[in-house]
Amino acid sequence: MPESIGIIAGAGQFPRMVAQGARDAGLVPVICGFHGHTDPELGNEAAAFSLFHLGQFGGVTRFFREHGVRRLCFAGAISKPKALNLRPDWLAVKIIFSLRDKGDDALLRAIIKGLEQEGFSVLGAADLVPDLLCPAGVLTRRAPTPEEENTIKYGWPIAQAMGRYDIGQSIVVKKNMVVAVECLEGTDATLIRGGELGGEGCTAIKVCKPDQDTRVDLPAFGLNTIRLLARYKYRCLAVSADKALFFDRSAALAEADAHGIVVVAIAE
Repeated sequence: MPESIGIIAGAGQFPRMVAQGARDAGLVPVICGFHGHTDPELGNEAAAFSLFHLGQFGGVTRFFREHGVRRLCFAGAISKPKALNLRPDWLAVKIIFSLRDKGDDALLRAIIKGLEQEGFSVLGAADLVPDLLCPAGVLTRRAPTPEEENTIKYGWPIAQAMGRYDIGQSIVVKKNMVVAVECLEGTDATLIRGGELGGEGCTAIKVCKPDQDTRVDLPAFGLNTIRLLARYKYRCLAVSADKALFFDRSAALAEADAHGIVVVAIAE
C-alpha cells in the first residue's frame, strides 16, 4: 500500500503543488485545511480532505490518525489577523498556555512538538517541491548598483535582528533608513506601507529568521510580490537563498526585468 502523507494546508497555491509533489513521489496526499484560509477546492487533490476551525488541534490529529497518516507537512499561508480568532480545543489550549510568547516561530515550534508528542513526524513541504527553493545569486538581468548593495548590507542584519525577536520576515529600507517593518499584517501590507512612506527607489528585504524551523513557514514570494514592487517603484528585492520559496519564477523574473527591479538571493 502506498504511504499516506498528511498536508496541513493554508491559503495559496503551495498546498496544491505539495500535493502534486507527494503524488509524484508515490505518496497519497491526505489534506486538512481551515475555514476562511484554505480553498475548499483543494479537496480535489486529496484522497481525504476536511476543513477545521483554527485551534481544533485534537480534531486535526484524529482526522490524520483515522486515515493512517504518520508523517505531516505544513503548506500555505495563514492570515495572521484572522488567526487571532482562534477556537482552541483543550489540546490547543494546552499548547498555547505552554508558551512564554506568541510569536510565529514559538507557536509553530510548540505545534510541531505537540504533533510529535501525538506520534507524528513533521517533514519540510519544500522537500516535496525542491524546485521552488530560491537559488543564490543575482536572478535578474540587472545587478544591484553599488548604492543598492550598500542598502542591502545595511538592511540585512536589521532584518535578521527582527527575525531573532520573532517579529517578522521583511523590512523596507531606503538610503540607510528603515521605512517599514513587517509585523502582524504580513509582507504585502508591509510593502505597500513602505512604498507609500518611502516613495520611489525603496529596497525590500525578506529573510529566513535565524532560529526559524525550516520545515515550516519559509519566506515566500513570487509574481504578485514583483507586481506590488513595480506598482510602488521599488528598485531591489533581496531574499534568503535556499531558504525562501519562489513561486512563478519565470514570469516573476520577466516582470522584474521589465520594470528594472533587481532580485538577488543571498546565502547565509
